[in-house]
Amino acid sequence: MIEHDIGMAKRATRGYGLDDIAVVPSRRTRDPEDVSLDWTIDAFTFKIPVIAAPMDSVMSPETAIAMGKLGGLGVLNLEGLWTRYDDPSSLFDELRSVPAETVTSHLQKLYQEPIKPELITARLDQIRQAGVPVAGALSPQRTKEFSDVVLSAGVDLFVIRGTTVSAEHVSSNGQPLNLKEFIYELDVPVIVGGAASYSAALHLMRTGAAGVLVGFGGGSASSTRLTLGIHAPMVTAISDVAAARRDYLDESGGRYVHVIADGGLGSSGNIVAALASGSDAVMLGSTLARASEAPGGGWHWGPEAHHPKLPRGNRVEVGVAGSLEEVLFGPAHAADGRTNLMGALRHSMATCGYTDVKDFQRVDVTTTC
Repeated sequence: MIEHDIGMAKRATRGYGLDDIAVVPSRRTRDPEDVSLDWTIDAFTFKIPVIAAPMDSVMSPETAIAMGKLGGLGVLNLEGLWTRYDDPSSLFDELRSVPAETVTSHLQKLYQEPIKPELITARLDQIRQAGVPVAGALSPQRTKEFSDVVLSAGVDLFVIRGTTVSAEHVSSNGQPLNLKEFIYELDVPVIVGGAASYSAALHLMRTGAAGVLVGFGGGSASSTRLTLGIHAPMVTAISDVAAARRDYLDESGGRYVHVIADGGLGSSGNIVAALASGSDAVMLGSTLARASEAPGGGWHWGPEAHHPKLPRGNRVEVGVAGSLEEVLFGPAHAADGRTNLMGALRHSMATCGYTDVKDFQRVDVTTTC
């Protein structure tokens, strides 16, 4: 690893983003139809390595069900509008039309409504009744408060997602969240993040997490770098966390923790780069917000956008590229990497001679910058 001087007091390593690398075709190619995109985590096998991000503009109970029926995993935001209001449909109409200069205050006002435990139960039950895997997400700050409700309602996978998540979340305003103790007491697999470094990821793996989210989420809807000065180029972050997975596999005697890229995956090429860099699956936000079934209706925002004291996200217009099925499986309507994401992944893997996502992590890559 080469370090560079940043003046006389600091040294830094070169970081690579998803647009900075490309995969190198192999001497052997395959038929794309022979490529398997199956992904298994804990006891669950999915047809595609895609998790829909727990963002209100991306996932409703209905879209989580649709995602499950298409072979992926939809994660519902259990701190969102669906657990604060009996029927938030009209609120999404408001958020699509409110002027840009007042949208932040409007979001803050809507999300002041208290979270209702009975709605958490009802929304998760609605997804379960459809016969697809049930997954819900809480922030580290709210996990202790609502975890009993979530577990009583029944989830197949539990996601703890924040801008950054550590093995122990400490707060002077309430009981700290010790992830190792918390996960040990659960009977369901937990996916936790974001993390962006080897050491942070290794600590999260040691808590017993089934998967680690890499990155800070948000992507096009996030202004975390502008507001907090925090950023990690995704390819470098994924590679570092994949190294932690490798070392933890040896340390634990064979326990494999899944690496899931989360954030900045705006095109099929970005998904290819993330998997080639070492991730097992991807968590998609803005990419799926372009589906006609997405609650945002062509608009996208994340939980950071309505923080009551320090908002660090925006409502952005992403447009509608097609149905959820078209976004994932085509047909593509333009050569811009926004639809038929899985078809593009199949072709890339086939061009490089790989038939399995986990094997594709070994593909050669080259820098393009």
